[in-house]
Amino acid sequence: MIDLSITEALQKLQSREISATELTRAHLDRIDKYNPELNAYITVTRERAMADAAAADARIKNGNARLLDGIPIGMKDLFATRGIRTTAASHMLENFIPEYESTVSQKFIDAGTVLLGKTNLDEFAMGTFSKTSYFGAPVNPWQREKHLTAGGSSGGSTSAVAAGMCMGATGTDTGGSIRFPCSITGLVGIKPTYGLSSRWGCVAFASSLDTPGPIARTVDDVALLLRAMAGHDPKDSTSADFNLNLETPLKPILGDGKKLRIGIIKEFANVKISEDMKTLFEKRVSDLKSMGAEVIEVSIPNILDALAAYYIIAPAEASSNLARYDGVRYGLRVEGSDVYDTFKKSRAAGFGDEVKRRMIIGTAVLSSESYEVYFMQAARVRRMIADAFNRAFDGCDLIVCPSGAGTAMPLDSDMTPLEYYALDLFTVAMNLAGVPACSVPCGMAQNGLPLGMQVVGKMFDDVRVLQLAKHIEQFACVDNRPTKIMGE
Repeated sequence: MIDLSITEALQKLQSREISATELTRAHLDRIDKYNPELNAYITVTRERAMADAAAADARIKNGNARLLDGIPIGMKDLFATRGIRTTAASHMLENFIPEYESTVSQKFIDAGTVLLGKTNLDEFAMGTFSKTSYFGAPVNPWQREKHLTAGGSSGGSTSAVAAGMCMGATGTDTGGSIRFPCSITGLVGIKPTYGLSSRWGCVAFASSLDTPGPIARTVDDVALLLRAMAGHDPKDSTSADFNLNLETPLKPILGDGKKLRIGIIKEFANVKISEDMKTLFEKRVSDLKSMGAEVIEVSIPNILDALAAYYIIAPAEASSNLARYDGVRYGLRVEGSDVYDTFKKSRAAGFGDEVKRRMIIGTAVLSSESYEVYFMQAARVRRMIADAFNRAFDGCDLIVCPSGAGTAMPLDSDMTPLEYYALDLFTVAMNLAGVPACSVPCGMAQNGLPLGMQVVGKMFDDVRVLQLAKHIEQFACVDNRPTKIMGE
């Protein structure tokens, strides 16, 4: 059962070949076996999972099955879950238990999913390796004896899905935090159009960039998860009133005479990537050409400035969002001599080094002396990047590019903060522009690790993004079955 895709499991559940209870128990056993080593979950909700599974079995038996009835999932520990600890992987929220449910997690409840637990991440989603988690870093299941990163910030979700400790999971993508982890763990993940999935009840990092999205083993599975989580939410002022109209399974977008113009970003041509990434990317582009796609060069003139703009805008918004954690209303409280001393001691003890670094940077760029010089300049670059994407899509239908420069690196890699930030080069521009982007496995490197490439579309063109990603998935034929990954 562990190797089943969501699509396959739903068919077996509907035919009563397997039960949701059996499926859930198999995944919980898997968590018991591998989570101590992989550290993918912060909190495991065993009793809740079994209750969810029993309810799903009852609905299926009565002919009232929901979209994802009986499918066991992991919830990134950034989404508030009523009565279940929600930590954001921070000491500040280590014992926070919400009295409300996030919109995304509620939508999955409504779809009939089984909640296995809350997955690990970078503290407040700030990081690239999930090394900033207060609870320790999750480990990549591929060649796990080497202790490779599962990526960040959604590294717990990707580790859990790849290891067979859930069938799908939620992530959030602020600068690549779904796509980069999926790339190095052989999974599929989409950063939807900004506003397509509600942010309400999701612990905020950078509000104009944060984008909830799904993670799974196949493109069709991701499409099913996105169907469940997308939709307008009046509680989120940035939520888009848009009907996704996503049919599953996905229909082909190429073949049978269908024409498609696919763009290659000119400015990425001289960016250093591994030879494996270069070779596999060229192979997949050639495959798309063989199906009748027209490949053209497009220009996003300021895309190499996106990294600098992102690391001004994101910390600025983080500085504002994290001001609420003061040791008074909720979260960690360290008593001081007066209220201001309590603020200082609570925040000093509650936040990790990376969060503090970004808050300091954000506060600095928002100061009266720096606001125009840094923040407004970054905002102008952001506008230019968004406009450039719009112009590019006048000449092509979709864009493809690498998801990252290479394969997963060791968790103990000796890198400076700036070197970590540079890993986001291929992903941050899509967040600044708000456009959808899906990472899909494109092949295996010579070292036996997976690599991913992105499909990027114009705003609200998420369906076509997934359709093209499915073609790439079929060409690459990456075997990402959990038992294969774990060497069983």
